[in-house]
Amino acid sequence: MSTNIESRPRVWVSQPLFDDIITRLEPYFEVDAAREVADHAPSRIAEALREADGALVTLNDPIGAAEVAQAPRLRAIANVGVGYNNLDIAALQARGIVVTNTPDVLTETTADFGFALMMAAARRITEAERWLRDGQWQGWAFKSLLGADIHGATLGILGMGRIGQGIAKRAAGFGMRVLYHNRHRLPEAVERECRASYVDYEKLFAQSDHVVLVLPYSAQSHHLVDAATLARMKPTATLTNIARGGLIDEAALADALAGGRLAAAGLDVFEGEPRVDPRLLALSNVVLTPHIASGSLATRRAMVALAVDNLIAALGFGPEAGKPRNPVPAAKPL
Repeated sequence: MSTNIESRPRVWVSQPLFDDIITRLEPYFEVDAAREVADHAPSRIAEALREADGALVTLNDPIGAAEVAQAPRLRAIANVGVGYNNLDIAALQARGIVVTNTPDVLTETTADFGFALMMAAARRITEAERWLRDGQWQGWAFKSLLGADIHGATLGILGMGRIGQGIAKRAAGFGMRVLYHNRHRLPEAVERECRASYVDYEKLFAQSDHVVLVLPYSAQSHHLVDAATLARMKPTATLTNIARGGLIDEAALADALAGGRLAAAGLDVFEGEPRVDPRLLALSNVVLTPHIASGSLATRRAMVALAVDNLIAALGFGPEAGKPRNPVPAAKPL
């Protein structure tokens, strides 16, 4: 489709992504693409959106009513990610702005990483590597760095969407008993496929040897895993979070880890990221990674490609004009 260059809509790409994929926007739009990773101030976001018809953004970019107040032309925001807690969905939809995300394409990669992070925490892998690199290994010792088994253990999954189900399927290969808790119980056929049993929230934490968080973040789920929840867990258990940092009360987690009330944790996300609580940084029984669960090259490229397709369609162009594949559902009132 050819478009007169002077009448083309304008789109803002907030972070440097993959140039060869972003160029797919150029036949339809005038593209303003960032060249450096930036923690944009709200005023910068508002300025970039003022004359934009669409935007392609990442979790680095919080956008709400204030950022779009002076953006009368803005019709669509394509978020590169499954989660979209960086966006005030209710405020944007009230303005008639279509919001899309990128589910599915990162499911398997993220499930791989979640399982790997859980194993690293349980088997003390990063702790052992630091110990070796620091020159502390003076010879093999029978009781050095003993961790917890994965095979035959009980895995608890909080949030049984696509990624949670992917983790459950991986657990089958390790002969794990899988428990899950979800806002809604899964159909019986899906439970059978995942070899997973539904339990209530309290039992999930009390009975699991390893708990993995894979649920969306919202105001209702803020600090869902608090001191009381952590106290239900076995002192030999591990907790892994690949969802959003705000799900865990990090001060309570640091207390539990430091006090021996929880064996280990694996964290890919943090409440104040990129800042990490100094107490967590100081603890040896925490595996810390910088929000990279979906970070394989193939998957990150697929996420950007899907976001580009969504934006093109949401702005009325391309083979799916007017029908983006992944619109975010209407926000529910709190």
